[in-house]
Amino acid sequence: MTEPSKVIHVRNVGHEISENDLLQLFQPFGVITKLVMLRAKNQALLQMQDIPSAINALQFYANVQPSIRGRNVYVQFSSHQELTTVDQNAQARGDEPNRILLVTIHHMLYPITVEVLQQVFSPYGFVEKIVTFQKSAGFQALIQYQSRQCAIAARTSLQGRNIYDGCCQLDIQFSNLDELQVNYNNERSRDFTNPNLPSEQKGRSSQPGYGDAGSIYALQAGGARAVPFPQMANAAAIAAAFGGGLPPGISGTNDRCTVLVSNLNPDKIDEDKLFNLFSLYGNIVRIKLLRNKPDHALVEMGDGFQAELAVHFLKGAALFGKRLEVNFSKHPSITQGADTHDYMNSNLNRFNRNAAKNYRYCCSPTKMIHLSSLPQEVTEEEIVKHLEEHGPIVNTKVFEMNGKKQALVLFENEEQATEALVCKHASSLAGSIIRISFSQLQEI
Repeated sequence: MTEPSKVIHVRNVGHEISENDLLQLFQPFGVITKLVMLRAKNQALLQMQDIPSAINALQFYANVQPSIRGRNVYVQFSSHQELTTVDQNAQARGDEPNRILLVTIHHMLYPITVEVLQQVFSPYGFVEKIVTFQKSAGFQALIQYQSRQCAIAARTSLQGRNIYDGCCQLDIQFSNLDELQVNYNNERSRDFTNPNLPSEQKGRSSQPGYGDAGSIYALQAGGARAVPFPQMANAAAIAAAFGGGLPPGISGTNDRCTVLVSNLNPDKIDEDKLFNLFSLYGNIVRIKLLRNKPDHALVEMGDGFQAELAVHFLKGAALFGKRLEVNFSKHPSITQGADTHDYMNSNLNRFNRNAAKNYRYCCSPTKMIHLSSLPQEVTEEEIVKHLEEHGPIVNTKVFEMNGKKQALVLFENEEQATEALVCKHASSLAGSIIRISFSQLQEI
């Protein structure tokens, strides 16, 4: 085997595969500093920031076949330890300077808004337009300058730097787009040359073309729509969370996004309770309770990987006196309608930020739940009073981590803990909206 290197050699790179496709394949493992497309040979050379990042990527793709746009690609360490100027000049167009930058934010512990991005990038020249979107690689933005020189200066100065101390690291590439199209001035997009644009109509998706540019498209029953969270890069985020492998029993090859849940208690279940449970394993797109089968529901997850996690960890879980049956559905997606609940843009989806951390916490229901986003002055008595209707509480512990109040609550059994989670996640306690997940700790 070739000696480990931070340079990765990729083969079978067809003409339909773009630089962005390759970036999405490897960005979950770390910052990519250089990318060389060898079009004549159907190959590419890609340099990670360090050797451990490259090792993690290759260890993961040794178990999961990487595929882009239906084509298998093959990866190995390059004989190069570093990409030189000669190597970079070998590509047809390469990282060609452009006035539009594609920015990926790694380790995003704090929200990044259009206003924050303008403050960061405007010292290098007039920023004309900004479009932000969520991709599997993380939070991304397209930033258009008035001139190419401004974009070059910004990338030179800001590449690899953190917006906030210790987090929100900037990974900046030149985009191959010629002009950004901005239809709305709102929290996700802004045209600074045209302040009179309307704000987005509620329920409409902002900038769908950019959100999925250079990404994978899936043909659904209702027509073509972009996969919001491409599966392969999510698999990579899971691999990073689990130290380069996959959780036991997870194949990483499922591409069915919709799950059929049966044997529900129709008197006690609703869409929001299902959301609270299934959002532990991925982002929720839509949920539909089947009116002709009141104990059945469809749950559409962000991608096939997240659906596989939900099926694996929730099959047989006890809730409201029933044991859930959780299986993949024959329906590729849930059609929008009056009887469906849409959660695609919900800020309660857990995997829009810190995806790797959330994957790390995926497990089957346990007796212990973890509470966060608690008010600083909350007491154990208030927490017990908030949760005790769901079953006898064996023990509790309130503690602080990074200055934020959190708690562990141990119930007598898994069903009681699950009921507390589905009923009280995103509920209000002393004025704060609390977050609840299962804890893998055995005792307090």
